Amino acid sequence: MNFGEMSGIKLLGVLALAVIVGTVALYYTVFRSQRDANVAAQQKLQAKLRENAELEAYRPKLADIERQLANLKQQLDIEKKIVPDDKEVDNFMRMVGGEARKAGIEIRRYTARPVASKEYYTEVPFEVELDGPYYSMLGFFDRVGKLERIVNVNNLLVASTRKPSDAKAKKIYQYAPNESVVATCVTTTYFSHDMDPTVAAAAAGKAGKPGQPARR
Repeated sequence: MNFGEMSGIKLLGVLALAVIVGTVALYYTVFRSQRDANVAAQQKLQAKLRENAELEAYRPKLADIERQLANLKQQLDIEKKIVPDDKEVDNFMRMVGGEARKAGIEIRRYTARPVASKEYYTEVPFEVELDGPYYSMLGFFDRVGKLERIVNVNNLLVASTRKPSDAKAKKIYQYAPNESVVATCVTTTYFSHDMDPTVAAAAAGKAGKPGQPARR
């Protein structure tokens, strides 16, 4: 086509047609794909805004949920002190021995009793033999009853130091002049996990064999 031979009107028409064709081509290639991308991005943005709006409704409850979690953690810590999940029987005997020293009495022996496994906890009983002044003995049991950890005392037998066999004491010791009573009882502690009975027996061996003074 010879543009030099065309009149001005025809030339303008050809140029206008070229512009239209180019615009249509750009629309179906670059502009349309960009528009589709913008529409998709806008849809994602709207979806994210709706999601954020739904989550915003839970914001006032977040502080309350955090407080509940903190309370649950505190309760769990307290429960671990009451019924610990460890299996260190030595710690239990040291704890009881410490209360005995504070009360001013002597623990002569620990004898392991059969361990009883329950559904959620394990009972670990020990027969304990002790002696001391009468009021000191009362103070000891009062101290044990106030421990954070659960310790049950049963089968309590009390006798005079002049006749300790009435309390089923295994051996007669050289009692101090201020000691007036001998006692035997079964102290039971609890663990939240199962315990192999041999663990308790081994711990009792560390505390002292029957008839021998317990290690203090």
